[in-house]
Amino acid sequence: MRHMKTLLPLWLLAAALPALAQKPTQPENLVQYAHPMVGTQKMGHTYPGATVPFGMVQLSPDTDTLSYEQNGKYNPDIYKYCAGYNYDDRTIVGFSHTHFSGTGHSDLGDFLLMPTTGPLQLNPGTADRPQSGYRSAFSHQNEVAEPAYYKVKLDDHNITAELTATTRVGFHQYTFPGTEPAHVILDMMAGIYNYPDKNVWSYVRIENDSLVTGYRQTTGWGRTRTEYFAMQFSKPFKTYGAKKYDAKETYRGFWGRFDQTKGWPEQAGRQLRIYFDFATVAGEKIKVKFALSSVSSAGALANMRSEISDWNFDHTRRASQQLWQQELAKVTIQTPNRADKENFYTALYHACLSPTIYEDVINRGQYRGLDQKTHYSYSDFHSRNGYVNYTTFSLWDTFRALHPLFNLIQPSRNADMVKSMLAHYDQSAEHMLPVWSHHGNENWCMSGYHSVSVIADAAINGGVLTADDAERALAACVTTARHRWYDGLGEYIDHGYVPSERSGTSVSNTLEFAYDDWCIAQLAKYMGKDTIYQEFSKRATNWQNVFDAHTNAMRPRLADGSFRPKFDVLSTNGQGFIEGNAWNYTLAVPQDPAGLIAKMGGNRRFVPHLDSLFTMHLPDSFFAETEDITREGIIGGYVHGNEPAHHAAYLYNFTDQAWKTQAQVRNILARQYHPTPDGLGGNDDCGQMSAWYIFSALGFYPVAPSSGQYALGSPLVHGATLHLEGGKEFNIQVKNQSPKNVYVQSATLNGQRLAQPFLAQADVAKGGTLVFVMGGKPMKQ
Repeated sequence: MRHMKTLLPLWLLAAALPALAQKPTQPENLVQYAHPMVGTQKMGHTYPGATVPFGMVQLSPDTDTLSYEQNGKYNPDIYKYCAGYNYDDRTIVGFSHTHFSGTGHSDLGDFLLMPTTGPLQLNPGTADRPQSGYRSAFSHQNEVAEPAYYKVKLDDHNITAELTATTRVGFHQYTFPGTEPAHVILDMMAGIYNYPDKNVWSYVRIENDSLVTGYRQTTGWGRTRTEYFAMQFSKPFKTYGAKKYDAKETYRGFWGRFDQTKGWPEQAGRQLRIYFDFATVAGEKIKVKFALSSVSSAGALANMRSEISDWNFDHTRRASQQLWQQELAKVTIQTPNRADKENFYTALYHACLSPTIYEDVINRGQYRGLDQKTHYSYSDFHSRNGYVNYTTFSLWDTFRALHPLFNLIQPSRNADMVKSMLAHYDQSAEHMLPVWSHHGNENWCMSGYHSVSVIADAAINGGVLTADDAERALAACVTTARHRWYDGLGEYIDHGYVPSERSGTSVSNTLEFAYDDWCIAQLAKYMGKDTIYQEFSKRATNWQNVFDAHTNAMRPRLADGSFRPKFDVLSTNGQGFIEGNAWNYTLAVPQDPAGLIAKMGGNRRFVPHLDSLFTMHLPDSFFAETEDITREGIIGGYVHGNEPAHHAAYLYNFTDQAWKTQAQVRNILARQYHPTPDGLGGNDDCGQMSAWYIFSALGFYPVAPSSGQYALGSPLVHGATLHLEGGKEFNIQVKNQSPKNVYVQSATLNGQRLAQPFLAQADVAKGGTLVFVMGGKPMKQ
């Protein structure tokens, strides 16, 4: 889901801690344990701003204005600003309304607001000289970041800025010093991964002395993206004006006879900044509501009036934090370790930032589709009862654990996400399910067609798709998987693998196609479609065609059938893999671990390979080839900061040494997650890194979504309860838990001892009690 890339827990200790097992009369405030600042530095790329769960608005500070290109080439420093906010920076440029969480490529950063005092400056200035523009120095000592709330003091302007949000509306509150002229700047030029030609067109209309509407069209990662807005001030502005920064225009019409810099109520151009002047007294709060829509400024205004009817900032903040409390309370855990609780609920917070809602409150859920037409989620023909439409699908990442987590704790929401994917398919000119999509655009990032994994898992294990939707879903999956033009898929169908000459990521493409094909086969089997089941079951074995028995590794293969001679199992550069090397990707057969182990020579050879993954030493040259991974993000050669090996630690369960899974899972939990600004070992990737933590901390993980099976690990929590849909609960009890007792001595489900280290997804979904007994020595039998 970007240039270079960056599992889950639940248990309740009733026997050992009976007091904790009792439900409190007042639910604990879980918001206090979720920290938006975690992962903002290094490769985490999260943002610390104000948003509600799955919110369309993600209001957050941006800390610099670097260009995507520098001297005609990619600017590597821009990578630090995927989320707009870099913890190491000491200035804030302003507060924009759309952001991605934890991606390694980026877009958005729409509609930046910045309150200022003193002489008007419409240039953002530079980080080393903040007084040269409207930006301001700030200190982390004067920063507060909570779910749905952000506060900071802008030192150069002596303004306290506070942010909160509803689903579709950002709510700003600026406390001015009152001693100098006061301004609020609307920068229509600002953006994330910005460059001079990114803005296609902007339009701003001053409706009256407190209401402003408009839109912006951009290109970039989202090639054809349009965002509308409505902005309302809590008090009238005295004056307003604009500055246009467009390059010399060949044709300007007859607008030039007007002075459009001051008091002109309509502005249009590619590069605009607008300012609003206010008279203030010391301590006065100017508030701003800023609503978004993908369809129209009227839709944005309706969103504003529907979601925030007054000017009570604190009321909105409390209501939005209550939404977070409801989401975080879907899983309640017991642990005496505050850091573990903070890690867990921060992970759950991150997991609920995206996908994002993408529709208006009016007109049957209107939204702009892939075909640039207006669609309505509550009248789409393929979904009889309507649905909530979502976007921001980082599927190369999130199919692994995030969507399986949703499928467990909120399957109805996950079903809406699936219906959104089917709507994407209907609107796609290419007749494809989403690969990586956002804001009415397919950006084609990464590889595979992992929508099919999410869809199959939801249909088979979620139990909330109608028969009609399941039929449509299977048809969309099959059509997507038969597109010969996509990433070497034609050669994959003909040869059984993607030839090295066809693609620089030929091996990883082959492995990902084979897994996705297995998912389609499972869905076809579930629906009784035997012909499709046979076709895709055969395709699912294609991973064997890129396995080289001589090197005991996955290896690029030429069109003539021979393996490519020049090959390095440790290098990530030019070896046929995306965001990984052969040592990690050789394990990327989650649908058939038994077959992989047999191919690699059985347990006798497979286990040492897996052992070496966690113990080897990678040379410094390895890191020179990667943009988003440092030594902190790896354990031996295991790259937790990138997703392809996220299931690797659980593969010991398929050997005769399952206890090694337990040791390695606890090792990863301890070393790759910390409640600090640099607390993630890699990009969070729209919640995948966090979903791994949630599952693993609870004690099980979906190695192959759609299989209906979880692999057991080693729970980190002392106990947990999953509050499932329909009022059911799944309880986890962990006895003899301690940092040293990482080995499972026994596990029982509803009083029945588990003979194997696996758990059926259906048994969890219907509720019950899982009990782990832990110890300091492995159970090797």
